[in-house]
Amino acid sequence: MTAMLASVNSLAEALLVEAAAVDIIDLKQPAQGALGALDVATVIEIIGHLQLATRVSATIGDLPMLPDLVLPATQAMAATGVDYVKIGFFPGGDWQACIDALQTVADQGQALVAVLFADTHPDFTIIDALARAGFHGVMLDTMDKQCGSLTQLMSIEQLQTFVDMADSRGLLSGLAGSLRAEDITHLLPLAPDYLGFRGALCMRHCRTAQLDVAQIDALRVHWRALAA
Repeated sequence: MTAMLASVNSLAEALLVEAAAVDIIDLKQPAQGALGALDVATVIEIIGHLQLATRVSATIGDLPMLPDLVLPATQAMAATGVDYVKIGFFPGGDWQACIDALQTVADQGQALVAVLFADTHPDFTIIDALARAGFHGVMLDTMDKQCGSLTQLMSIEQLQTFVDMADSRGLLSGLAGSLRAEDITHLLPLAPDYLGFRGALCMRHCRTAQLDVAQIDALRVHWRALAA
């Protein structure tokens, strides 16, 4: 069954979505970019207040794809105790060198999730390299939030190909990127492992605004109705 991921930027928001029984709490700072990171101390504080069974992911920030930057940021975030560390694969740099460097973290048992960006037209064959390096999952998101949502940037057929490629290589698959409640209807049949939300859960549907309990509840009700 497809799980729901909700991105939060504070302890208060994390507790809010935990109470709403969201499947994965994703720690990041939307005001600092597509995958803006919370500082390590804040992540540790948040984890310390959540239930042990709560699954938590965290981003390392919008970093250039250079091993000397990506590896230490990943190691620092992994040391906080989060379940998943998300690494954005941004244009430029050396993707393969970063993957090779990150294999050492994966080999130590940390679940790494690579984030590809639909608006950069990623080559899905990178999924093979991620699987060989021991990554735990891969997701599709959007980098420039002004370019439209994931479902506007990629066809359902392209998204199905992505999900199927990840699944066939034993990786978790995630879909996110300015998703709204109406997107759930089209994305659940693709059977991704999770769908990620931020803006749809916020006041005025603005990703940098505060989370809104009413929006969270409405989306959950809609989701349950479709899954029934």
